[in-house]
Amino acid sequence: MRKHGLAVAGICVLLLAGTACSDTNGNSNGGQSTPSASTSQSGTPGASTTPGDSTTPSGSNQAASIAVVPAKGATSVQPDKPVTVTSTGGKLTTITLKDDDGDTVDGTFNGDKTQWTSSDLLKPGATYTLSGSAEGTDGATVPVSSSFKTLKASRSLKASIAPLNNDTVGVAYPVQIYWNNPVKDRAAVEKRLSVKTSVPVDGTWHWVSSKQVNYRPKNYWPTGTKVTVNVDTQGVNAGNNTWGTASRTISFTIGKSVVSHVDVKKHVMTVTINGKLARTIPITAGKDGFTTRSGVKVIMEKYTTKRMDAATVGIKPGDPNYYNIPDVKWAQRVTSSGEFLHGAPWSVGSQGSVNVSHGCVGMSLKDAQWYFGQTLIGDPVIVTGTNRTMEPGNGWTDWNTTWAAYKAGSALS
Repeated sequence: MRKHGLAVAGICVLLLAGTACSDTNGNSNGGQSTPSASTSQSGTPGASTTPGDSTTPSGSNQAASIAVVPAKGATSVQPDKPVTVTSTGGKLTTITLKDDDGDTVDGTFNGDKTQWTSSDLLKPGATYTLSGSAEGTDGATVPVSSSFKTLKASRSLKASIAPLNNDTVGVAYPVQIYWNNPVKDRAAVEKRLSVKTSVPVDGTWHWVSSKQVNYRPKNYWPTGTKVTVNVDTQGVNAGNNTWGTASRTISFTIGKSVVSHVDVKKHVMTVTINGKLARTIPITAGKDGFTTRSGVKVIMEKYTTKRMDAATVGIKPGDPNYYNIPDVKWAQRVTSSGEFLHGAPWSVGSQGSVNVSHGCVGMSLKDAQWYFGQTLIGDPVIVTGTNRTMEPGNGWTDWNTTWAAYKAGSALS
């Protein structure tokens, strides 16, 4: 949970005896309407006079009068509405707004310190307490004190983010945010998302569904880039009474550039590291009926040893194409449907000349181990030579969309 700075809450406080406090519509619920400023001691709305001297000319020394929005004791206050504290007849000196967890809410004063406005959104279903002080032109200090409650959300909005904090990842890794509940107002949520990079990078958000939004740069991430993703969604209204209940920030680093090209027709894979050809590897790919997909794939998972059971792709025991290998070495997943790059000692005689696999890219154990040691999750593998293409969502398929189409997937485009 993040820390919050200065803050203000809903209350209408006149610091002189006999002051009235009302809302502009004549009600006092404070949740959906905005209270007016405090009235003066004489009962004149919007004015403040010096106690005990009704003849004091305008502009002379007077006590500070404070108005706070939302009103004191308000309930069901919308978390995305700003809290304001306004002083007439003086200046605000300190303002602090805290929730019931003790976290403070950031806010700023205007130039002459006659108003403070919260800059952070609030938590749904929380109690906020306001404290502070103001000083009148008469030199007297008056306290500021109030509390209110924000509305309870029917559904919360929380984010799961990939990559994880402090990860080092490959140059094609798309930032992925998964929501626990559907987002109806995608624009409102996307406005609260940001990506900061240590070097200039042109990138965009792209909504995969109401429960997932991704971010990728126009071109692969530059090697060594430091990336910070801020999901500042606490208090955001996602629609259907779904409200953000937390914010998160994660940072990760882009590793060296490892870009692989698999030519299925030529039965070869070339590996380029930081722009230089590092190795050419004989491979075998999918045979007839199990054609390897062409397109830009991204390494999603890495296993030093992986059981591969054809039953997971619908091939049952007894089928001539059934297999169940308990110890496939140096396996790297590139599709959700089960395509891997891995060591395949059983097909060494076909590698470089014939495609005999069930869709995976197989290579010798020696080459597979070397390759495994070079790659990171998030490295691209570009496959050509077949008419079978990548299906959207079958893995991290963000790079199979044109830049224009990808940008069009932003709710703010």
